[in-house]
Amino acid sequence: MQNQPARGKFIVFEGIDGAGKTTQISLLTAWLKSRGRAVHTTAEPTNSTIGGIIRDALEGLTEKTACEMTALFVADRIFHNTNPVSGIRNILASGQDVICDRYYYSTLAYQGSMTDYDWVSALNLQCPDILKPDLCVFLDLKPEVSLDRIARNRSVTEIYENIDTLKKVRDQFFNVFEQLKSRDRICVIDAGGTVEEVSESIIRAVSDLF
Repeated sequence: MQNQPARGKFIVFEGIDGAGKTTQISLLTAWLKSRGRAVHTTAEPTNSTIGGIIRDALEGLTEKTACEMTALFVADRIFHNTNPVSGIRNILASGQDVICDRYYYSTLAYQGSMTDYDWVSALNLQCPDILKPDLCVFLDLKPEVSLDRIARNRSVTEIYENIDTLKKVRDQFFNVFEQLKSRDRICVIDAGGTVEEVSESIIRAVSDLF
């Protein structure tokens, strides 16, 4: 009987829009692969039917309440963890590392600042099908810088991409981290530095997992 591969590491990237998650995920993926790790990158919302409904709402094509958005994100997250083809659980069990762009921290910060936080928290943190990451990397950026980056790099903005909402959500992220500090492993990194500086900080944090 063959030995089962060692479980991969589950790393989540968070941050307000424009913080540079896509760039840093790419750099971390390359670094891990250069060290012989197998890596699977993914994101939320997923490409599922529910994920499509969420993206339509984020783009302002349909209107959903904060409670509806919470329920949709949780349903999509359960699918993301458990689906038999590319579910996070199966990929980790195969020995691959999983890097995910956004996870339950975003729901706690965005929807948790817009409706009952305890309810949002319970749906996510008490669901047995939603895995806890090995590490959450939060790329911290001032909302003003975030909006400037968004304006320079994208032609379409989402419903939460305005200064008041981003300030509120950034503050809420830190409230979430304070509440989860004894439960989850969270690393806050200044995303205002150069791409190289931010990448080096992330690699130092991730190195501690191995």
